[in-house]
Order: sequence, then C-alpha cells, then structure tokens
Amino acid sequence: MGKKKSKSEAGSNTIALNRKARHDFFIEDRLEAGLVLEGWEVKSLREGRAQLSESYVLLRNGEAWLFGAHVTPLPTASTHIHPDPTRTRKLLLQRPEINRLIGAVERKGYTLVPLALYWKRGRAKLEIGLAKGKKEYDKRATDKDRDWQRERARILKNA
Repeated sequence: MGKKKSKSEAGSNTIALNRKARHDFFIEDRLEAGLVLEGWEVKSLREGRAQLSESYVLLRNGEAWLFGAHVTPLPTASTHIHPDPTRTRKLLLQRPEINRLIGAVERKGYTLVPLALYWKRGRAKLEIGLAKGKKEYDKRATDKDRDWQRERARILKNA
C-alpha cells in the first residue's frame, strides 16, 4: 500500500486564480461548478498551465459555459489531436443552482465571474462568483482601504 501524502507534501490544490475579478467586482455569492474537460486539458491543468484573467461565464439554453479561459496545451500532446487553448467549456451545476443564477443575472443585473480553478478529490472545480461591477470610485476606495490596513499593520508591528 502506498503512503498517503500529507497536506504539506501534496502541495496546493489551486490551479489558477482570477485576482482581477476581486478588483473589478463586488463578489456577493460563490458557487462551485465542475468542468467538462478533454484529456489533454486535464494533463495541462495538472502542470498548472491555466489562466482565468480574461474569462467569463455565460448562461445559454439553461446551461452554464466558461468562455475565454486559456489552458495551454503541453508540447507532448498527442499528434492526432489539435488542441484549442481557449475553447468554450461546459460547467456542471445542479438545475436549481442554474435557475437561481439565471434569475439573478437576467432580472437583477448580476454577472458571473470565474474566481478560482482548483482540484477537489481528483476533479477540477471552478469557483464562480455572482458579482456586481465596481465603479471607478469604488476601486479607488478599495485600494485606499487596503493601503490603510497595510500601513496600520506596519505601525502596530513597530509599536
């Protein structure tokens, strides 16, 4: 029998983060969705070759789709497959979750933003945020608040 890896040996479960989303949006709710992936994509994700920075989630025909996520194919990918790094990927959600998201997006003006891509029990999962866009002055206020928190921690550390 193989020895189980501890948390420190296993490394991080996070594949990719979308830091820009937290800067551009107020995240009000979070959901976890599975992804429909091809074999070469799973291999690339295991190598950590994914970017969520320009990606977004759309709801079409009662299904959720991930657009613009970039998964770089490995150079050792099979020769008979022509990988598309930015292909549209289907998200796996429960019907009640999809219905709730449709209501929020269409009626209340929310946006669906991918926040993080990570491993959970050997499966790739995507964290989706139900978000409202920030105005420019909101972004400035957030930056100012973050700078003040950093300065306050620095002062308290030296005191």
